[in-house]
Amino acid sequence: MNITRENIDELNAVVKVEIAKDDYSPKVEKILKDYRKSANIPGFRKGHVPMGMVKKQYGQAVLVDEVNKLLQDALNNYLTEEKLDVLGNPLPKEQEDFDWNKENYAFEFELGLSPKFDVELKTKKPITHYKIVADEEMIENQLKTIQKQYGKLVSKNEVEEGDVVAGTFKNEEEGIDNTTTLPLEKLKGKRNLNKFVGAKVGDIITLKTKGLFEDDHDLMEFLKVEHDKAHGLEVEVTFEITEVNKQELAELDQELFDKLFGEGNVKNVTEMKEKIKEDAENQFKQQSDQQLLNDVTEALIEKTNFDLPGEFLQRWIQVSGEKQLSAEEAKEEYEKSEKGLRFQLIEGKLIQENKLQVQLEEIKEMTKDRIKMQMAQFGQMDPSEKDLEDITARVLSNQDEVKKLSEQVMNQKLLNFYKENVTLDEKEVTYENFVKEVYK
Repeated sequence: MNITRENIDELNAVVKVEIAKDDYSPKVEKILKDYRKSANIPGFRKGHVPMGMVKKQYGQAVLVDEVNKLLQDALNNYLTEEKLDVLGNPLPKEQEDFDWNKENYAFEFELGLSPKFDVELKTKKPITHYKIVADEEMIENQLKTIQKQYGKLVSKNEVEEGDVVAGTFKNEEEGIDNTTTLPLEKLKGKRNLNKFVGAKVGDIITLKTKGLFEDDHDLMEFLKVEHDKAHGLEVEVTFEITEVNKQELAELDQELFDKLFGEGNVKNVTEMKEKIKEDAENQFKQQSDQQLLNDVTEALIEKTNFDLPGEFLQRWIQVSGEKQLSAEEAKEEYEKSEKGLRFQLIEGKLIQENKLQVQLEEIKEMTKDRIKMQMAQFGQMDPSEKDLEDITARVLSNQDEVKKLSEQVMNQKLLNFYKENVTLDEKEVTYENFVKEVYK
């Protein structure tokens, strides 16, 4: 067997694999002899079928199978030994005059080679790393939400501002007939609110859907209309009041503190606000870190210039899926995936050069930490090491879960690496301003 390579350019090459009769003949002969021993052909006793008949019936199929196995192994070993970093898979070149009746064969494969490039992490313009803080307004709103959640409803007969009313929205022509509970604070504008204030159980109020709520999506919840219908819905509906309740807020006392944060962990409103702030900012940190990953990714793609074997990759995309694509479809798919492929190459280089590979122990540790957090939510604050090991083993027996955890560990490694090596500018913002800047 002989393998040679011709480099077309820095990104494309052709590998030629020559297979001689001596390479495949011994294995083919052995398989055909085994076939002869077990073949059931009418007119012949088992094991006494003439070899010529066996070759005639099975010979070419066995030959093709064995040559293809040799070819695949030889190609894979060659790519490994030569340390060729290829994109996609080798593409066989068509041979119009190929003949399996010959004794020696030659096969050619096109290769798309990974480009050589350097990754420069330092940028002229620093990348913003947001530090999202919970401001006083957010903390007060969260405090009120908790008080409502743990408060109680007191039944009454006449509606006042701030009440919660139960009733049924109706419009026969539009098929609207939905019983719901409506906090009056959800209504938009004084005009809508004033229609309710002073009303009593049994009263029927007529409302217009346009401008009824600040967000048209609320029509989906309270009127049970579909998403597309909710946008721009402009009809009259009636609302028959069946119940009126006043929302009494929960007292900010030790009983509530213990219920929310565990016994004795919070002793007053100031400490409760500090806890709310801490919890909120821990959640914001995840969003901030994810945004940093996104921004560094975009910056590295923009800053790191290299060519790709685009024509080869389009041909590979054309034939690599379950369904063969047209040239136009393959080009479209390539254009969609090119940016992602570029970052895969950049990320792979960073991982390799900086030894950021994920280890099994790291996956296990992340799994254990997640399990501890979940168990703590159900009051199991100190699980035994055996319980943790058993649950971790069950989780890691699922390959899909292992893949997901591995990606999360890698993201954390890259994030830590970027924080240490990329030029960053920390910017403190409220969550509201973070949303405005990032999603503007």
